[in-house]
Amino acid sequence: MKRQESHTHLITSRAVVLACLLITFQVTGISISPGTLNAQSADPGIRPVALVTGSTDGLGRELAIRLGGAGYHVIVHGRNEERGREIVKEITSREGSARLITADLGSMAQVRDMADQVIADYDRLDLLVNNAGIGRGTDVKLRQKSEEGYELRFAVNYLSHFYLTRTLLPLIKKSAPAKIVSVTSAAQQAIDFENVMLKREYIGNRAYAQSKLAQIMMTIDLAEELDGSGVTVNAVHPAVYMATSMVLNRGGTPFTTIDAGADPVMQVIMSPVAGSGNYYRQAENTKANDQAYDPDARHRLRELAMGLTGIN
Repeated sequence: MKRQESHTHLITSRAVVLACLLITFQVTGISISPGTLNAQSADPGIRPVALVTGSTDGLGRELAIRLGGAGYHVIVHGRNEERGREIVKEITSREGSARLITADLGSMAQVRDMADQVIADYDRLDLLVNNAGIGRGTDVKLRQKSEEGYELRFAVNYLSHFYLTRTLLPLIKKSAPAKIVSVTSAAQQAIDFENVMLKREYIGNRAYAQSKLAQIMMTIDLAEELDGSGVTVNAVHPAVYMATSMVLNRGGTPFTTIDAGADPVMQVIMSPVAGSGNYYRQAENTKANDQAYDPDARHRLRELAMGLTGIN
């Protein structure tokens, strides 16, 4: 890594690394051994690098801590610097390695700065977890906009991750075998390309559901594009109504814990048999909304996203 040492607390005990890598997770019938992690690194003495968006709270926070414990150098991301520094401190206090990058995914300028910073500071990226997101909102009839004027849920949940993933792809491919995992939802709704920004008949549930389907469409697109490259791409619906701020802030009653939601995401991250181009509903490889498998719709979405984000 180019300047990783200036931002991180490196492990001082090889025994601690080995202990972390010998942990075996047992999740829904699949045995996942983090002992394979350093095998993915060109130099076993250098930690694999993971970027987890939205990792200062909720599910992202739990994933960042688990990945730090499993031997990754974790790039923690969020908007709140104080919370971010607390997560970095927690990871490094367990002899892990982490640093913080702050950015608001509702601003493409900040997303671009974030991507530029990762490219400048690292010469590899073994894992990208597109986790950050916003829900339907407390007032489902209130249409919100990003800094650029795009419908906010489409911008944060999909466009920002489209840009990050596409921009960081050369770094990810260079690090192969590598993984891209998007945290999505079972709530999916087909995109109306004549009303993508929902300027007509807006409702937060629909905005959220189409943005999550867009993530899955991106996943399938990338998996086809990257076939044979050593980079796998998958999407995961972690759980229903976890005890996250997304649920709690709108007065919802959680059905599941954050720990329970983190398990299937970690399964896909760590499993050597997760495949590529799949949508997992928790631990089950299942079928997404029909539009996800329509190549014309995926092409139309990709062209739209490239135009809106300025990617050539």
